[in-house]
Amino acid sequence: MLQFVKKEFMDFNEFKLNPLLNKGISQAGYVVATPIQQKAIPVVLQGKDLIGTAQTGTGKTAAFVLPILNKLLSSKKRRCRALILTPTRELAEQIHNTIIDLATGTKIKSATIYGGVNEQAQLRALRYGTEILVACPGRLIDLAERTNEKFEDLDILVLDEADRMFDMGFLPAINQIIDFLPTKRQTLLFSATFPPEIEKLSYQCLNNPERIAVGISRPAYTVSHALYPVPDHLKVSLLKNLLKTTPAESVLIFTRTKHRAKRLAVQVGRFGHETTSLHGNCTQGQRQKALSGFKEGKFQIMVATDIAARGLDIDGISHVINYDVPDTAEAYIHRIGRTGRAERTGDAFTLATPQDESMIKIFERILGQKLDRNVLEGFDYSKAAPRKMYPLSGTGKPTGNNNRRPTRYSTDSSKKNIRRDKEEKTAFGKPENKKYNLKNNNSKLKGSNTTRARRSSTKRDINSR
Repeated sequence: MLQFVKKEFMDFNEFKLNPLLNKGISQAGYVVATPIQQKAIPVVLQGKDLIGTAQTGTGKTAAFVLPILNKLLSSKKRRCRALILTPTRELAEQIHNTIIDLATGTKIKSATIYGGVNEQAQLRALRYGTEILVACPGRLIDLAERTNEKFEDLDILVLDEADRMFDMGFLPAINQIIDFLPTKRQTLLFSATFPPEIEKLSYQCLNNPERIAVGISRPAYTVSHALYPVPDHLKVSLLKNLLKTTPAESVLIFTRTKHRAKRLAVQVGRFGHETTSLHGNCTQGQRQKALSGFKEGKFQIMVATDIAARGLDIDGISHVINYDVPDTAEAYIHRIGRTGRAERTGDAFTLATPQDESMIKIFERILGQKLDRNVLEGFDYSKAAPRKMYPLSGTGKPTGNNNRRPTRYSTDSSKKNIRRDKEEKTAFGKPENKKYNLKNNNSKLKGSNTTRARRSSTKRDINSR
């Protein structure tokens, strides 16, 4: 069972928020504020611009949603008052659901705008006014240009997971959006990491921002880390044994590619676990089904790419397993941040091949400690890798085209068969000359025509008699 880590925090009543928000706060289960909420909420309530850098899973969403709701309750305008930009539709839905929960008891409406779904409801949200829009940059620009939306009543702009939006190439789109927003606004920028590019963006769109940093560039302290060195050909077997021997309530497994995520989900399902997958090839309906099923406990295990590493607030994930080591330290931080959330404890396992050693050293520098190399008791690490079979050419040598269907393989018996086949092909001598055959056929054909002509002439002579 997951245990809460005891720590003293500020009570939400001390923020003196609008009483209409108390119902939503209570129903969401919020009692005390996390460190980022303690520091960010008072600053946002004062109307100041803010740069918030905090560990993932520490409550960044509520840190800007609650002050936004509090400000919107002071006005009855029905136009868009707050715009929240996010890198992925999963994060957009996550923020949207948080707004719905915390706005319980109020009449404030929220809508999402992102690609991959029908746009009619999104167009209505822009044309007829929705107080809070949670959007991905690309679709927002498309619809705003078509509806000629000016966002004249906008009060607050939020850039959430700004570093991820930069990584995904959204920086030009963000600048384009900022250009057609009112210059008189409050801007909040939240990110788990703060690379130089985001520093430059902050100078362009924020006005004398307050800076808040909580646990910058480190995974949550409530997560324990374990490293399992393993040859690449034994990773599936080791994963099977880990899942079998580890008491886990809910497990999130990360892979590097979407094709491997899909394939590994099928393999894990064959181990006897209720499994789903989340990757870039999933439709929006498939993504929603996978996320809701995993969140509700219908699926014990979800195999996903880094699309699930950001902003997915799913309580109770007891274990995160890096089946593939991530390419960057930031990706490791976000992956591990899916467990140990809201001051709960969690476990993170990483399956590392010898080729991953250099990246592991980077993770150790971030953590400030050396990761223990664990060995799973009872697991056979000495099993040899299966021998690769290479297709051969007619000479018995490996061919350069590996895409050809392998019909012969590099074994002693097959080499003998190849030589025998070659001898049989040459035993009958040279093939016949096609021209010679054609000439003979023509001569025979002429002969047969002459014979038929003679027979017809003889028949006519008899009849004439």
